[in-house]
Amino acid sequence: QVQLVESGGGLVQPGGSLRLSCAASGIRFSDYVMGWYRQAPGKQRELVATATTSGNTNYADAVKGRFTISRANANNRVYLQMNNLKPEDTAVYYCNARYFYNNAQTWGQGTQVTVSS
Repeated sequence: QVQLVESGGGLVQPGGSLRLSCAASGIRFSDYVMGWYRQAPGKQRELVATATTSGNTNYADAVKGRFTISRANANNRVYLQMNNLKPEDTAVYYCNARYFYNNAQTWGQGTQVTVSS
């Protein structure tokens, strides 16, 4: 059974940084595209970033140049380094695993990120 567990959220001031971590279990990690999504109150869930096993990455325009996704294939983890955080980055951040061969998806439980002074 696929399980994703996020950690690293919290409260940070504007301009600060946070690093989110997602630990995956129950999967062959290399078969999955890993990603981060977020959902702010009253808004739809949106893509933040994705990363393939081969290292290809994709970012939402709103986070380009500020966020970096990376994956450690040896220990089944994916990270999201978030710098220069803005109040509009406030949301619940979800880890996502998408099976490369049929696009079946699994979600983590989410971790809250709040950017406020």
